[in-house]
Amino acid sequence: MSGRFNGKVVLVTGAASGIGRESALAFGREGASVIVSDISEGDGISVAGEIAAAGGEATFVRADVSVAEEVESLVRQTVAAYGGLDVAHNNAGIGGTYAPTESYPEKDFDRVISVNLKSVWLCMRAEIPAMLERGGGAIVNTASAAGLVGLAYNTAYTAAKHGVVGLTKAAAQEYAKKNIRINAVCPGFVETPMVTETLTDYSRDALVKAHPIGRLGAAGEVVGAVMWLASDTEAAFVTGTTVSVDGGLTSR
Repeated sequence: MSGRFNGKVVLVTGAASGIGRESALAFGREGASVIVSDISEGDGISVAGEIAAAGGEATFVRADVSVAEEVESLVRQTVAAYGGLDVAHNNAGIGGTYAPTESYPEKDFDRVISVNLKSVWLCMRAEIPAMLERGGGAIVNTASAAGLVGLAYNTAYTAAKHGVVGLTKAAAQEYAKKNIRINAVCPGFVETPMVTETLTDYSRDALVKAHPIGRLGAAGEVVGAVMWLASDTEAAFVTGTTVSVDGGLTSR
């Protein structure tokens, strides 16, 4: 296969479902060799199989991105499989408990921060040296509209996603002159299992109304922004920024 990412090695975390799944499939269609990573082994293997069945190149590597040793192993296996790393989409994340701030469970807070924020730092820490060996690269972190505004009753998720935005901006400044571009996408509420499995008809209606465009997003719409940010031709002058793909949610 050939396309915008022909000859590139791309790592996607949280790639077994939702935005990560669509990202891995899209990079595969565009000619990349894709490392599909997730804690869900069966679904991850299935995504890698879809890429291969369509004529692409993909390998599944199981990893819990909140664990440093597993992240380091993930990047080592990426380099061993395909010779290097050019693009990383750090997408893995969880939703978190909904509760008032004064009664938010500490163990749940710690888990959300670990999976949604610390993991992004762990991934970048491992990915950047591999990219420097290739002479540069591109990193796209999945933040959220909740990284730009507050999400009531989910302080952990809001704090984590604000942290991803901050990490992105700080790291982008450090590596801009070393040819590594680091950006983030900030989706609104998207039709993914993480969102839809927790919705009632009432809460779905409320979420739809929160988006001026009048609907929830599709994972592929977010991936379009990811692909653009990852392109070293289309977005060569873009680093340290956040791209909102949120149906106007944060415009209010």
